[in-house]
Amino acid sequence: MPPTHDVLPAGHDFTAYARTHWSRLVVTARLLTDDPGAAEELARRTLVRMCARWRLVPRNDVDFHVRRCLVRGHLRRLRGRRAARRRAVLVLRVWEGLAEAEIAQLLGCSAGAVRAHARQGLKAAGADAGRLREEYARAVEDLVPSEVPLADVQARGRVRRRRRIAVTAAVCAALLTPVAVLADRQLRGGGSGEEVSGAGAPAETSPVRVVAPGERVTAGPGVRVWLTADGGHWSVPVALAGDDGDRPRGEPGVSLRVDSVKGGFFLSGLFHGLSGEPGRVEVRTGDGETTAKVLVLAGSPGWGIWYASAPVSQKDVKSVLSAEGNERVVTLYDAAGKVAARSAREWWRI
Repeated sequence: MPPTHDVLPAGHDFTAYARTHWSRLVVTARLLTDDPGAAEELARRTLVRMCARWRLVPRNDVDFHVRRCLVRGHLRRLRGRRAARRRAVLVLRVWEGLAEAEIAQLLGCSAGAVRAHARQGLKAAGADAGRLREEYARAVEDLVPSEVPLADVQARGRVRRRRRIAVTAAVCAALLTPVAVLADRQLRGGGSGEEVSGAGAPAETSPVRVVAPGERVTAGPGVRVWLTADGGHWSVPVALAGDDGDRPRGEPGVSLRVDSVKGGFFLSGLFHGLSGEPGRVEVRTGDGETTAKVLVLAGSPGWGIWYASAPVSQKDVKSVLSAEGNERVVTLYDAAGKVAARSAREWWRI
């Protein structure tokens, strides 16, 4: 039978949680990987990651965060992601008994994508949910997990936590240095520079703007962005971190990049995988959330560039960088107002 959801041990203690849930993690990892040798290694890596950030895990939602870490850790290591995501959806739906909405939150996709993966996965397996559950039960029937390698997990978790803290501090320092340099140049050069485009133009009722291929748009101080058939392009004062702008393909997704500009930091990124124009893109920094501006290419509305309408302060960028990876900064909504994708935020994390 599929595993039941265990009660969180008192005191939110990592040691107790690891010992209680180790067997369940190994069983789920076995079904995800279809490899007995890889299952325990995946479960061990998951506990190491969770140990490193255990103090930040919500006490009433531990199982969700651990399960998400397990599944995403597995998917990140695979290149053939589509088949792996189908299998992950089936394991979560058929074996773990999760609802479509829960799986969508766990994988960072829409409920419609979950239904599509489940339907395609069952078709490829040539079985219905009942038969597949029986196959899963037979696959793990003789599985006997070893003892949880608790000492190794905790030692590696402490190392990982120290590395995360060091990386966050280093990235913040790298972000703040260009600002001081740019400010000094502005003062020495009389403060000249480009302002946000659109001054004096009528206010747009929609954040979405359709542009021609190669049309330059001034998006921020010293920042120009444009779209061509092969992808998005940026011209920025100081490039810090982000994607390479190649045209994305496949299922819905949205990325995040950070660039240093006059007055703070410029947040932007690519989105893709929609069947039409997006409804909006919401960006969360600090204590608030704002609606980003969106550029889509004429004749190809399912992907494009989003960007924050104003530079983000140093304080808010620090909060972005110091937040846990499970805290999403960017949310992409489709034309119907439903969540299509959230930013993966894997570009700076270890």
